[in-house]
Amino acid sequence: MLRRSHTATLELNETYTGSFDTEPYECGWASEAAWFVRVIELAEGTALTAVPQWSPDGLHWCELEGAAPLRMTAPGLRGRALRDFGGWLRLRCRLTGDRPRVRLMVHLALKE
Repeated sequence: MLRRSHTATLELNETYTGSFDTEPYECGWASEAAWFVRVIELAEGTALTAVPQWSPDGLHWCELEGAAPLRMTAPGLRGRALRDFGGWLRLRCRLTGDRPRVRLMVHLALKE
């Protein structure tokens, strides 16, 4: 059987100077998900922490238990695989530092 898959780009070369959430993505059909966060530029002293969140309706959110946050302090690519999640996913991204700034891309890969 051929498995169905889809990759959604939720952030494309976006620059942020404060904390943010990615756009919610409906993915109830998928049994596996993987977040990929590519930091292109990161201001000196900035740290990015991305926490996977899930939702039953795309409106009300909670942290996905057992999903470790992604923490980045330098440019590069990091990923986090997920299983047993609800119908909607997003990342809650927190920036810390004196003058935080990040330019990044965020992809959500889904597989049935």
